[in-house]
Amino acid sequence: MRENNYAFIDSQNVNLGIRALGWQLDFRKFRTYLEDKYSVTKAYLFIGYIPQNERMYTALRSFGYVLVFKPTLKNERGIIKGNCDGELILQAMIDYPNYEKAVIVTGDGDFYCLARYLWQYHKLSKILIPDKDRYSSLLKDFSIPENNMLDFMNSLKNKLEYLSNEKGSRRDETLREPFSS
Repeated sequence: MRENNYAFIDSQNVNLGIRALGWQLDFRKFRTYLEDKYSVTKAYLFIGYIPQNERMYTALRSFGYVLVFKPTLKNERGIIKGNCDGELILQAMIDYPNYEKAVIVTGDGDFYCLARYLWQYHKLSKILIPDKDRYSSLLKDFSIPENNMLDFMNSLKNKLEYLSNEKGSRRDETLREPFSS
């Protein structure tokens, strides 16, 4: 019997981490991967809200993500910011009784407290990190050999890369726009 696991995805961390590896994540394939590999029945995607990206948000919802938005602001250099860390932690705790285990998708050490709490109460399935060479050293606590809670996305390019020219695919070019969260 499959578990009822939820994924909590830090979209900006994932997007930037994968792009730093030289490829772009196909979010449709990624949703299927989460379901197949980790028995994820609900996948939350935490993302900064930019009105011009509405078509992208519609596409992501059609892939099966539940979007949780954070209002965005421009800093003094004109860079759009919308840190969603608090929203991700809060949602994981709101839904705590509804899932068997959580998959946290990020390399950000700000989620150490959440991961530690979930691990202590046997509610952490995995921390899925975009880049094994670039993530917070706080998360390395979860890599103890007898109970390794870390997985990495480095080797998933062949499975999860966005290919705009895939045969038989209706790719929405709006997904090529940069994420903000």
